[in-house]
Amino acid sequence: MASPPVRAETVTKSFPDPSGPSVPADPSVPAVARSWPVAPHPTVVRGWAPPATPYRPGHRGVDLAAPPGTPVRAVAAGRVTFAGRVAGKGVVSVTAADTGEPPLRTTYEPVRASVEKGTEVAAGEVVGTVEAAGSHCPAGCLHWGLRRGETYLNPLSLLPPWLLNPHRPVLLPVLGVPIPAGAEDRRPPTGD
Repeated sequence: MASPPVRAETVTKSFPDPSGPSVPADPSVPAVARSWPVAPHPTVVRGWAPPATPYRPGHRGVDLAAPPGTPVRAVAAGRVTFAGRVAGKGVVSVTAADTGEPPLRTTYEPVRASVEKGTEVAAGEVVGTVEAAGSHCPAGCLHWGLRRGETYLNPLSLLPPWLLNPHRPVLLPVLGVPIPAGAEDRRPPTGD
């Protein structure tokens, strides 16, 4: 059963970057992820740092703390478009379903693939495990990338706010207790 479409959060969503201030969400990327690629809520070891030009140095993804052997999950439903080795590293790419033209493609490395090219995967389905070889983090990590066509994007943009900050308190109404006077003016916009 397909998940309902999710609208991207364009105003309030931003991501922690270990090297500096928060990075704003990319409004062109729908928040279609249903899980982190490594669970439950990994530490971002190195954040998104796009290059100034296509051929300049930069970091075209995010590194998530994950020791070798950690299961790697597809963040959204799609089709495996690559599962193999690139420059000695295991790589799995999944083209996300219903994400526009050209579609979004997530990439995970270094990963020992447990899926083959052409396999349909559900959000949260295991696509492989983190390999020790090829990781550029001392304790091991997963490099998670995102592209639309030839353009690299911040993969954290795929995550809805409830996945980015699972500890954010949510206030629920108490049945039978009236809303205080003036509280209507303080309610956040619903986006509808």
